[in-house]
Amino acid sequence: MAAPPQTPEAVLRRLEWTVLRRLDGLLHGSYRTLFRGAGLDLADVREYQPQDDVRHIDWNVTARLQSLHVRQYIEDREVVGWFLLDLSPSVDFGSDITKRDVLEQFVAVLARVLTRHGNPIGAILYGDGIEAVIPPRTGRRQVLQVLHRLMNRPSLARAPRTDLGELLRAAMRVMPRRSLAFLISDFLSTPGWGRPLAQLGRRHEVVAVRLYDSAELEVPEFGMAVVQDAETGEQMFVDAHDRGFRQRYAEAVERREAGILQAFSDAGVDALELSTSDDLLDTLLRFAALRKRRGVSTVGLPRHLEALSP
Repeated sequence: MAAPPQTPEAVLRRLEWTVLRRLDGLLHGSYRTLFRGAGLDLADVREYQPQDDVRHIDWNVTARLQSLHVRQYIEDREVVGWFLLDLSPSVDFGSDITKRDVLEQFVAVLARVLTRHGNPIGAILYGDGIEAVIPPRTGRRQVLQVLHRLMNRPSLARAPRTDLGELLRAAMRVMPRRSLAFLISDFLSTPGWGRPLAQLGRRHEVVAVRLYDSAELEVPEFGMAVVQDAETGEQMFVDAHDRGFRQRYAEAVERREAGILQAFSDAGVDALELSTSDDLLDTLLRFAALRKRRGVSTVGLPRHLEALSP
């Protein structure tokens, strides 16, 4: 007998107990390890000192006074969080649980971390196009609203090819002030999304959360069968025992992986891998470690090398 569907309230309560409570203990309640203020307000200008960041030099004042001066800033403590969610049909794939399940859990936890400290969160849902824009609001009720939209949204049997560029361009239109944006996707998209990702990254702080399932990375030897594209419904007859076919598939996966990582690197955004087999708490701790090393780029490094970076 199938288990009854869970409500957004039940899912959020479970995650608050099993993940958020443990995360608070491991980070000693310091959500600043994960987030900083999204903006800076100019407070003053003073003479340059050797330990100052050269990027804060005010060249206009320097030229006028004939000595180096730097700007001093006060951090804007409020963080506006946006979740840019790819809900195209390929996200419904998964071996044990689907990538969409993982997306929902990740959004619930990060949104609750933000709203518990008075920060507003909003979301843009993308399926066969832009489906919904949920304006930023604060509070637990806002998290439940986002979860309700995700959990009660029917899966798409098929859709046009995913175009993440459309989602990113929509984000630039609806995010008026500097924000922290989580782009959550499996990045199985038509080419060309790298440029709008870089443009979004120049205006906002962006974290690319890449969903994947290990079964997507290699072809099991199931023999001859018909396979179907998860998004377009296109079908193809293949022989998975054929060594040549398996080699071509492996090469295509390698090219795709390299292209995704290169796009993240070129855009200069933080990137986080999230597998359907990962423990969510471990993933969040990796994210916290990445944020702590903010000045050191680990984008594109395999996970087993991230721990070796300074």
